[in-house]
Amino acid sequence: MNLRTIVLSLGFLFAIGAAAANAAERWEQLPDPAPMPTAVKSGAAPVNGIKMYYAVYGSGSPVLLIHGGLGYSDVWGAQVADLAKDHMVIVADSRGHGRSTRNADPFSYDLMSSDYLALLDYLKVDKTALVGWSDGGIIGIDIAMHHPERLTKVFAQAANTKVDGVKADVMQNKTFAGYIEKAGEVYKKISPTPTEYDAFVEQISGMWASEPNWTDDDLKKIKTPIAVVLGDHDEAITREHTDYMVKAIPGAKLVILENASHFAMLQDPAGYNKAVRDFIDK
Repeated sequence: MNLRTIVLSLGFLFAIGAAAANAAERWEQLPDPAPMPTAVKSGAAPVNGIKMYYAVYGSGSPVLLIHGGLGYSDVWGAQVADLAKDHMVIVADSRGHGRSTRNADPFSYDLMSSDYLALLDYLKVDKTALVGWSDGGIIGIDIAMHHPERLTKVFAQAANTKVDGVKADVMQNKTFAGYIEKAGEVYKKISPTPTEYDAFVEQISGMWASEPNWTDDDLKKIKTPIAVVLGDHDEAITREHTDYMVKAIPGAKLVILENASHFAMLQDPAGYNKAVRDFIDK
């Protein structure tokens, strides 16, 4: 199925977005993110030929939060407010997302991982814990695989390591489609290229069609402690693939978030924050 075609079907998205708003179950809801606290500092870091928006909150041992595809860093409002009490929390908008720019380079998880490593260099952070959601979790696994010296732990929620880990019917799900609609609205408000959402989606869709595609041998090389995390009603990632990841990554810990979906950090902020702290702080 052509993702770009579905994203551009505004009538379809409007109808199912409205249905999602009236859903009864928590895991069907798509709440707005909590407001972001006041940043210690923020700006646009020059990395790999783009300008990458970032913000830093609190002080203490560092934690890097990486959002999912089509999203932006403000999705982490509730997590930043909690973690910044005793951590230096770093957030950023991935290339082409939110307030960050993009260039003509083809999207890849290796490139996006390189962006985040360059941001850590820019901020003079040698090593950090990483909390990643969806694409952010995949980026975390990519860094753990290739640059383990930069990470203490990875909390990878709703990530996949092969393209067949994604449910074939994800784009028919009303909550997921509602998220895509909201993402397009946010992009038009804050992006440096507000009229280029369609081109951005088309560019990143090229990556999603073929990545990630890591082998068992690739995953066996990982030494970084990793939590493989999934909402029990995730719309996008199969439980079977999640279980496979836990078996394939040495020492991986399975964490199932109850009564939550792909958007668990919005649906159950307190439970999500506890799950993060139970892993990265112990």
